[in-house]
Amino acid sequence: MKALPAVLTDPVYHKPATYSWLDTQLLKVCQDERDLPFARLLVNISLTLIPLALLLYVPGLPGWLWWSAAVLFHFLNNIRFKGPFGLMLHCVCHRPLFKKEHDWLNMGIPWVIGPLFGQTPETYYTHHMGMHHAENNMPEDTSSTMRYQRDSLGSFLQYLGDFIAVGIFRLLSYFKRKKKQKFLFKSIRGEAAFFALCVGLSFVNWPATFTVFILPFLISRVIMMLGNWTQHAFVNPIDPANAYHNSVTCLNTKYNHKCWNDGYHTSHHVRPALHWTEHPNHFLKTLPKYVQHEAIVFDGIHWLHLFAWLMTKRYDLMARHFVNVGERYTSDEEVIELLKSRTRRFAETTPYAPVPSSRLVSHGV
Repeated sequence: MKALPAVLTDPVYHKPATYSWLDTQLLKVCQDERDLPFARLLVNISLTLIPLALLLYVPGLPGWLWWSAAVLFHFLNNIRFKGPFGLMLHCVCHRPLFKKEHDWLNMGIPWVIGPLFGQTPETYYTHHMGMHHAENNMPEDTSSTMRYQRDSLGSFLQYLGDFIAVGIFRLLSYFKRKKKQKFLFKSIRGEAAFFALCVGLSFVNWPATFTVFILPFLISRVIMMLGNWTQHAFVNPIDPANAYHNSVTCLNTKYNHKCWNDGYHTSHHVRPALHWTEHPNHFLKTLPKYVQHEAIVFDGIHWLHLFAWLMTKRYDLMARHFVNVGERYTSDEEVIELLKSRTRRFAETTPYAPVPSSRLVSHGV
């Protein structure tokens, strides 16, 4: 385990001395100058992915050129842009990027850019804002991790399969049950529009449609569930509704620079509207809360590390990066026992009570 880092290297806002011409133009439409990197990202995506997507639909394109464009499209989509765009989409759900008089630009993010990453229009927003934050990973959260054994590959595959097969129907049922008509309408509209687009374009050019829309859709659904799984992998059975008890924090990782401090998931659930550049300082200011609630904090790793180590039960590696906030633990063995206790699934009949260890062993989990 580690002591609390003396310095946090994760990004905070520093006002630049000068702005480029492009930045000056973007600032005219942005609501918050701290979000200028988001606007730059959208410009880069618009100038690369959109032309490549259109090129793939050109009839009679030579095979070598089509495959070159397809490979480049997916390299940019999945390697360069997917993480930054996905977490930018997350941020702008809480704090719109563009000013109200330019709201059509806000609509363009989920309706024009989002589908290129497999994001069905507005359903990320409705799931995240209308359901996930409202339910906070508790049983009524349709993406809750509570009823799964969080260090089991079989449980994760069940979780993923459930989300892909019936996730949207459970989300619609939730909105109907909770009488959230606006979220219900947006979800139906966005999901239906995306699949209608895919069906229609498949008759025009099936290979291009699979490359541009369908494959990114499948990849995005896997990545989103993997992220939510690890962000809520360690849940304290004593108080699972408490954000300090059901969410994870990852400090000092390059991922936070690429994906807008997404590692600060605990503080995000505590303060959902907190600007992404404020999380490091907020963590330091509220550190006593993390100590008080025995919150799970890691240093130097991110969600992919945690997911891989959970699936292989490498608690020793997790303990090595565990931050001993408040100096409560004296050995890695104590930390390992803590982490294992937080990944046990909750009984279906008694959501607040963890399944006893003896039952987990007897069921081979």
